[in-house]
Amino acid sequence: MILCSGEALIDMLPRVTAEGELAFAPYAGGAVFNTAVALGRLGAAPGFFCGLSKDLFGELLETKLTEAGVTSDLAFRSTRPTTLAFVRLTDGQASYTFYDENSALRMMTEADLPALPDTVSALFFGGISLVGEPCGGAYEALMRRESTNRVTMIDPNIRPSFITDRAGYIARIKAMMAMADVVKLSDEDMHWLEGEGDLASLAQDLIQRGTKVVLITEGATGATGYTATHSVFVPANKVEVVDTVGAGDTFNAGFLAGLQKADALDKATLASLSEETLRDALSMGIRTAAITVSRAGANPPWDYEL
Repeated sequence: MILCSGEALIDMLPRVTAEGELAFAPYAGGAVFNTAVALGRLGAAPGFFCGLSKDLFGELLETKLTEAGVTSDLAFRSTRPTTLAFVRLTDGQASYTFYDENSALRMMTEADLPALPDTVSALFFGGISLVGEPCGGAYEALMRRESTNRVTMIDPNIRPSFITDRAGYIARIKAMMAMADVVKLSDEDMHWLEGEGDLASLAQDLIQRGTKVVLITEGATGATGYTATHSVFVPANKVEVVDTVGAGDTFNAGFLAGLQKADALDKATLASLSEETLRDALSMGIRTAAITVSRAGANPPWDYEL
Protein backbone atom coordinates (compact mmCIF):
# COMPACT_ATOMS: atom_id res chain seq x y z
CA MET A 1 0.00 0.00 0.00
CA ILE A 2 1.09 3.56 -0.76
CA LEU A 3 0.14 5.72 2.25
CA CYS A 4 -0.47 9.34 1.22
CA SER A 5 0.38 11.45 4.26
CA GLY A 6 -0.67 15.09 4.18
CA GLU A 7 -3.47 17.55 3.90
CA ALA A 8 -7.11 17.07 3.08
CA LEU A 9 -9.11 20.27 2.79
CA ILE A 10 -11.98 21.92 0.98
CA ASP A 11 -11.19 23.93 -2.14
CA MET A 12 -13.75 26.71 -2.45
CA LEU A 13 -13.81 27.12 -6.23
CA PRO A 14 -15.12 30.30 -7.88
CA ARG A 15 -18.47 30.13 -9.62
CA VAL A 16 -21.03 32.64 -10.94
CA THR A 17 -24.70 32.27 -10.04
CA ALA A 18 -27.58 32.59 -12.48
CA GLU A 19 -28.01 36.16 -11.18
CA GLY A 20 -24.38 36.97 -12.03
CA GLU A 21 -23.13 36.98 -8.44
CA LEU A 22 -19.69 35.61 -7.51
CA ALA A 23 -19.98 32.43 -5.45
CA PHE A 24 -17.76 29.63 -4.19
CA ALA A 25 -18.55 25.92 -4.45
CA PRO A 26 -16.97 23.39 -2.01
CA TYR A 27 -14.85 20.62 -3.53
CA ALA A 28 -12.76 18.03 -1.71
CA GLY A 29 -9.08 18.78 -2.25
CA GLY A 30 -5.61 19.30 -0.90
CA ALA A 31 -2.40 18.30 -2.66
CA VAL A 32 -1.87 15.00 -0.86
CA PHE A 33 -5.60 14.22 -0.84
CA ASN A 34 -5.63 14.73 -4.64
CA THR A 35 -2.70 12.36 -5.04
CA ALA A 36 -4.47 9.72 -2.93
CA VAL A 37 -7.67 10.02 -4.97
CA ALA A 38 -5.73 9.85 -8.23
CA LEU A 39 -3.89 6.73 -7.06
CA GLY A 40 -7.19 5.15 -6.06
CA ARG A 41 -8.73 5.91 -9.45
CA LEU A 42 -5.68 4.37 -11.12
CA GLY A 43 -6.31 1.13 -9.21
CA ALA A 44 -3.38 1.41 -6.81
CA ALA A 45 -5.52 0.83 -3.67
CA PRO A 46 -3.75 3.49 -1.56
CA GLY A 47 -4.26 4.62 2.01
CA PHE A 48 -4.60 8.14 3.39
CA PHE A 49 -3.34 9.63 6.65
CA CYS A 50 -4.26 13.09 7.93
CA GLY A 51 -6.01 14.90 10.72
CA LEU A 52 -9.63 14.65 9.55
CA SER A 53 -12.54 16.59 11.01
CA LYS A 54 -15.84 15.05 12.00
CA ASP A 55 -17.68 18.11 10.60
CA LEU A 56 -19.74 18.17 7.40
CA PHE A 57 -16.67 18.97 5.28
CA GLY A 58 -14.77 16.10 6.87
CA GLU A 59 -17.62 13.80 5.92
CA LEU A 60 -17.38 15.06 2.34
CA LEU A 61 -13.63 14.30 2.29
CA GLU A 62 -14.15 10.77 3.58
CA THR A 63 -16.91 10.13 1.06
CA LYS A 64 -14.65 11.16 -1.82
CA LEU A 65 -11.83 8.95 -0.55
CA THR A 66 -14.13 5.96 -0.32
CA GLU A 67 -15.56 6.57 -3.79
CA ALA A 68 -12.01 6.51 -5.21
CA GLY A 69 -11.06 3.29 -3.44
CA VAL A 70 -8.82 4.96 -0.83
CA THR A 71 -8.78 3.62 2.73
CA SER A 72 -8.60 6.12 5.59
CA ASP A 73 -8.49 3.75 8.55
CA LEU A 74 -5.21 5.27 9.77
CA ALA A 75 -6.45 8.88 9.74
CA PHE A 76 -6.67 10.76 13.06
CA ARG A 77 -10.17 12.18 13.60
CA SER A 78 -11.12 15.15 15.77
CA THR A 79 -13.91 17.71 16.22
CA ARG A 80 -11.72 20.59 15.03
CA PRO A 81 -12.83 22.29 11.78
CA THR A 82 -11.74 21.36 8.27
CA THR A 83 -9.20 23.57 6.50
CA LEU A 84 -10.69 25.76 3.74
CA ALA A 85 -8.80 27.06 0.68
CA PHE A 86 -10.47 29.75 -1.41
CA VAL A 87 -9.24 29.56 -5.01
CA ARG A 88 -8.81 32.40 -7.48
CA LEU A 89 -8.24 31.54 -11.15
CA THR A 90 -6.38 33.94 -13.43
CA ASP A 91 -5.98 32.72 -17.02
CA GLY A 92 -6.39 29.17 -15.73
CA GLN A 93 -3.68 29.55 -13.07
CA ALA A 94 -4.76 29.02 -9.47
CA SER A 95 -3.87 31.11 -6.42
CA TYR A 96 -5.06 30.30 -2.90
CA THR A 97 -6.19 31.92 0.35
CA PHE A 98 -6.15 29.47 3.26
CA TYR A 99 -8.24 29.35 6.45
CA ASP A 100 -6.39 26.86 8.62
CA GLU A 101 -6.09 28.10 12.20
CA ASN A 102 -7.01 25.49 14.85
CA SER A 103 -8.03 23.00 12.16
CA ALA A 104 -8.08 19.21 12.34
CA LEU A 105 -5.15 19.20 9.92
CA ARG A 106 -3.09 21.93 11.54
CA MET A 107 -3.36 20.73 15.14
CA MET A 108 -2.36 17.10 14.55
CA THR A 109 0.72 16.21 16.63
CA GLU A 110 3.42 13.56 16.67
CA ALA A 111 1.46 11.77 19.41
CA ASP A 112 -1.34 11.21 16.86
CA LEU A 113 0.87 9.26 14.44
CA PRO A 114 -0.30 5.68 13.85
CA ALA A 115 1.70 2.50 13.96
CA LEU A 116 1.91 1.35 10.35
CA PRO A 117 0.99 -2.17 9.28
CA ASP A 118 3.39 -4.23 7.18
CA THR A 119 1.13 -3.71 4.17
CA VAL A 120 2.41 -0.11 3.87
CA SER A 121 5.36 -0.28 1.48
CA ALA A 122 5.64 3.40 0.54
CA LEU A 123 4.71 6.82 1.92
CA PHE A 124 4.04 10.04 0.04
CA PHE A 125 4.39 13.49 1.68
CA GLY A 126 3.90 17.09 0.61
CA GLY A 127 1.79 20.20 0.40
CA ILE A 128 0.82 22.74 3.05
CA SER A 129 0.77 20.00 5.70
CA LEU A 130 4.55 20.55 5.95
CA VAL A 131 4.24 24.29 6.66
CA GLY A 132 2.24 24.80 9.86
CA GLU A 133 2.80 23.56 13.37
CA PRO A 134 2.36 21.17 15.00
CA CYS A 135 1.32 19.10 11.97
CA GLY A 136 4.47 19.89 9.97
CA GLY A 137 6.66 18.49 12.73
CA ALA A 138 4.43 15.43 12.98
CA TYR A 139 4.80 14.59 9.28
CA GLU A 140 8.54 15.18 9.41
CA ALA A 141 8.74 12.80 12.38
CA LEU A 142 6.72 10.19 10.47
CA MET A 143 9.12 10.32 7.53
CA ARG A 144 12.13 10.16 9.82
CA ARG A 145 10.65 7.12 11.57
CA GLU A 146 9.74 5.23 8.39
CA SER A 147 12.26 6.27 5.71
CA THR A 148 14.87 3.69 6.70
CA ASN A 149 12.69 0.71 5.83
CA ARG A 150 9.98 2.02 3.47
CA VAL A 151 10.04 3.98 0.22
CA THR A 152 9.32 7.67 0.71
CA MET A 153 8.47 10.40 -1.82
CA ILE A 154 7.98 14.12 -1.26
CA ASP A 155 6.54 16.95 -3.36
CA PRO A 156 6.62 20.20 -1.33
CA ASN A 157 4.16 21.84 -3.77
CA ILE A 158 5.21 25.21 -2.38
CA ARG A 159 2.66 27.93 -1.64
CA PRO A 160 4.84 30.96 -0.73
CA SER A 161 1.90 33.05 0.50
CA PHE A 162 1.20 30.41 3.14
CA ILE A 163 4.77 30.36 4.53
CA THR A 164 5.52 32.71 7.43
CA ASP A 165 8.83 31.18 8.57
CA ARG A 166 10.76 30.73 5.34
CA ALA A 167 14.04 29.68 6.95
CA GLY A 168 12.37 27.08 9.17
CA TYR A 169 10.29 25.74 6.30
CA ILE A 170 13.27 25.40 3.97
CA ALA A 171 15.25 23.60 6.68
CA ARG A 172 12.40 21.08 7.10
CA ILE A 173 11.94 20.50 3.37
CA LYS A 174 15.67 20.05 2.75
CA ALA A 175 15.91 17.57 5.63
CA MET A 176 12.96 15.59 4.29
CA MET A 177 14.27 15.64 0.71
CA ALA A 178 17.57 14.17 1.92
CA MET A 179 15.63 11.30 3.54
CA ALA A 180 13.34 10.70 0.56
CA ASP A 181 13.92 8.13 -2.16
CA VAL A 182 12.00 10.28 -4.66
CA VAL A 183 11.73 14.08 -4.75
CA LYS A 184 9.42 15.87 -7.15
CA LEU A 185 9.65 19.64 -7.70
CA SER A 186 8.32 22.03 -10.29
CA ASP A 187 10.99 24.19 -11.88
CA GLU A 188 9.62 27.15 -9.88
CA ASP A 189 9.76 25.20 -6.61
CA MET A 190 13.33 24.10 -7.34
CA HIS A 191 14.51 27.68 -7.82
CA TRP A 192 12.55 28.90 -4.78
CA LEU A 193 14.28 26.28 -2.62
CA GLU A 194 17.72 26.03 -4.19
CA GLY A 195 18.25 29.37 -5.94
CA GLU A 196 19.11 30.10 -9.54
CA GLY A 197 21.09 27.67 -11.65
CA ASP A 198 20.84 24.87 -14.15
CA LEU A 199 18.03 22.45 -13.24
CA ALA A 200 20.14 19.38 -14.01
CA SER A 201 22.93 20.59 -11.72
CA LEU A 202 20.48 21.44 -8.95
CA ALA A 203 18.91 17.97 -9.28
CA GLN A 204 22.32 16.30 -8.98
CA ASP A 205 22.98 18.39 -5.85
CA LEU A 206 19.87 16.82 -4.29
CA ILE A 207 21.04 13.36 -5.26
CA GLN A 208 24.40 14.02 -3.62
CA ARG A 209 22.52 14.79 -0.38
CA GLY A 210 20.77 11.40 -0.37
CA THR A 211 17.81 11.43 -2.78
CA LYS A 212 17.76 8.56 -5.30
CA VAL A 213 15.39 9.99 -7.96
CA VAL A 214 14.61 13.66 -8.66
CA LEU A 215 11.66 14.66 -10.85
CA ILE A 216 11.42 18.17 -12.28
CA THR A 217 8.20 19.27 -13.97
CA GLU A 218 8.11 22.28 -16.30
CA GLY A 219 4.43 22.83 -17.00
CA ALA A 220 3.52 22.59 -20.67
CA THR A 221 7.10 21.62 -21.57
CA GLY A 222 7.20 18.24 -19.82
CA ALA A 223 9.11 16.52 -17.04
CA THR A 224 12.63 15.22 -16.48
CA GLY A 225 13.73 12.44 -14.15
CA TYR A 226 17.27 12.33 -12.78
CA THR A 227 19.26 9.59 -11.08
CA ALA A 228 22.95 9.50 -10.25
CA THR A 229 23.71 7.89 -13.62
CA HIS A 230 21.18 9.19 -16.16
CA SER A 231 18.39 11.63 -16.97
CA VAL A 232 15.18 11.11 -18.95
CA PHE A 233 12.94 13.80 -20.45
CA VAL A 234 9.31 13.17 -21.41
CA PRO A 235 7.44 15.96 -23.24
CA ALA A 236 4.00 17.04 -22.08
CA ASN A 237 0.93 15.89 -23.97
CA LYS A 238 -0.65 18.78 -25.89
CA VAL A 239 -4.16 19.42 -24.59
CA GLU A 240 -6.53 22.36 -24.25
CA VAL A 241 -6.00 23.53 -20.67
CA VAL A 242 -9.12 24.32 -18.64
CA ASP A 243 -7.22 24.91 -15.40
CA THR A 244 -4.13 23.54 -13.65
CA VAL A 245 -5.69 22.66 -10.27
CA GLY A 246 -4.33 19.27 -9.19
CA ALA A 247 -2.00 18.81 -12.16
CA GLY A 248 1.14 18.17 -10.13
CA ASP A 249 -0.75 16.02 -7.63
CA THR A 250 -2.02 13.81 -10.43
CA PHE A 251 1.44 13.61 -11.98
CA ASN A 252 2.74 12.28 -8.64
CA ALA A 253 0.05 9.61 -8.56
CA GLY A 254 0.74 8.55 -12.13
CA PHE A 255 4.46 8.27 -11.45
CA LEU A 256 3.93 6.21 -8.28
CA ALA A 257 1.36 4.00 -10.00
CA GLY A 258 3.83 3.47 -12.83
CA LEU A 259 6.51 2.35 -10.39
CA GLN A 260 4.05 0.09 -8.61
CA LYS A 261 2.96 -1.60 -11.84
CA ALA A 262 6.62 -2.16 -12.76
CA ASP A 263 7.32 -3.74 -9.33
CA ALA A 264 9.86 -0.94 -8.83
CA LEU A 265 8.44 0.58 -5.66
CA ASP A 266 11.14 -0.66 -3.31
CA LYS A 267 14.29 0.96 -1.99
CA ALA A 268 16.77 -1.35 -3.72
CA THR A 269 15.20 -0.87 -7.15
CA LEU A 270 14.97 2.91 -6.77
CA ALA A 271 18.63 3.08 -5.80
CA SER A 272 19.52 1.81 -9.30
CA LEU A 273 16.41 2.65 -11.31
CA SER A 274 16.71 1.77 -14.98
CA GLU A 275 16.26 4.37 -17.69
CA GLU A 276 13.37 2.39 -19.18
CA THR A 277 11.45 2.13 -15.90
CA LEU A 278 12.02 5.82 -15.17
CA ARG A 279 10.74 6.79 -18.62
CA ASP A 280 7.64 4.61 -18.31
CA ALA A 281 6.75 6.04 -14.90
CA LEU A 282 7.32 9.61 -16.09
CA SER A 283 5.09 8.92 -19.10
CA MET A 284 2.36 7.62 -16.80
CA GLY A 285 2.60 10.81 -14.75
CA ILE A 286 2.43 13.00 -17.85
CA ARG A 287 -0.59 11.17 -19.26
CA THR A 288 -2.61 11.40 -16.04
CA ALA A 289 -1.77 15.09 -15.54
CA ALA A 290 -2.76 15.90 -19.13
CA ILE A 291 -6.27 14.59 -18.53
CA THR A 292 -6.58 16.51 -15.26
CA VAL A 293 -5.69 19.89 -16.78
CA SER A 294 -8.16 19.33 -19.64
CA ARG A 295 -11.13 19.58 -17.25
CA ALA A 296 -12.20 21.83 -14.41
CA GLY A 297 -10.88 21.34 -10.88
CA ALA A 298 -8.79 18.53 -9.42
CA ASN A 299 -10.56 15.73 -11.27
CA PRO A 300 -7.95 13.02 -11.94
CA PRO A 301 -8.64 10.24 -14.45
CA TRP A 302 -9.78 6.71 -13.77
CA ASP A 303 -7.58 3.90 -15.08
CA TYR A 304 -9.92 3.16 -18.01
CA GLU A 305 -9.56 6.78 -19.24
CA LEU A 306 -5.90 6.22 -19.99
